[in-house]
Amino acid sequence: MTQKELVYEVINHKQTDFIPYTIDFEEETIEKYKKFYDIWKEKIKNYILSVSPIDTEKRKEMDKNYVIDIYGSIWRIDLKPMHLEKPGLTQPDFKNYRFPDIEEFIEEERICEVKRFIEENKDKFIVARIGFGLFERTWTICGFENALIWSVTKPDFYEELLNKIYKLQNSFLDICLELPIDGVMFSDDWGDQRGVILGPERWRKFIKGKVAKLYEKVKKSGKVVLSHCCGSIYDIMDDIVEIGLDVLQSVQPEARNMNPYNLKRRYGDKITFWGGLGSQSIIPFGKPEQLKKEIERLCKEMGKGGGYILGCAKPIRPETPLENIITIVEMFTSQRF
Repeated sequence: MTQKELVYEVINHKQTDFIPYTIDFEEETIEKYKKFYDIWKEKIKNYILSVSPIDTEKRKEMDKNYVIDIYGSIWRIDLKPMHLEKPGLTQPDFKNYRFPDIEEFIEEERICEVKRFIEENKDKFIVARIGFGLFERTWTICGFENALIWSVTKPDFYEELLNKIYKLQNSFLDICLELPIDGVMFSDDWGDQRGVILGPERWRKFIKGKVAKLYEKVKKSGKVVLSHCCGSIYDIMDDIVEIGLDVLQSVQPEARNMNPYNLKRRYGDKITFWGGLGSQSIIPFGKPEQLKKEIERLCKEMGKGGGYILGCAKPIRPETPLENIITIVEMFTSQRF
């Protein structure tokens, strides 16, 4: 069985002897542990690989510290993490703002490179990424505070903004779905540690219907729908299952009600979970023996009956002790319990 076939097995909720996994590193982690990274890279055989046929940001350098994206937003990049310095849209009005067209994003050379990569990795499960999702794109365009305020005080404008973003993402999907991929990887951080940032009702009002249409388009093409989402989204889990999400990635156990084992018990026959190893807790602060026990438990309990892909909730951060990274790599790749 190829790696691709194994991923399909677990997504179809079939029991497997080995749990497919992914291990990703922050760039700073690679720099810090450079002399060990080549060894890890040889051992790690990620079962899911991602491609980005579209640069959905198209940032241009302003100087060594700042870049401006295609939406007119200025980002500061010399501090970590990079952050939004000045939004492109500062008023709830489109009169003096030009929203980009799909043609501005298309780069034939980039698409050709993606096709070559897919051809070279036929045995892997390949997903196409389309960048920030609907909610996150609103705040990258108009600022986080403005996005939240306008969703309440200027709901018609916020809806219009989302409609423009939705139209663009629908076009991104058209490009992705022409490729021989296995799935589309959406990404939208709807939650913080406490719950849904917009609130469940406002999320249902503004986001749910549009996301449902995007998911439906992917499913009609015969592809798998995956999404990264940080934080606590427990309050909309029923909605997410309802609109057809196949795989939920991140599963941050530290966020409210996102304990992976409880989620598995309630939703394990309806959706596949990917992640669940705590990046804010056990990975940086636990001992290797604790990590071993938790990884073993994830494989045995989350992997029961399929529906689970082993992974860290977030890419491994540079503050992670060396012995913990070694433990993760050894346990994920060997799964000898």
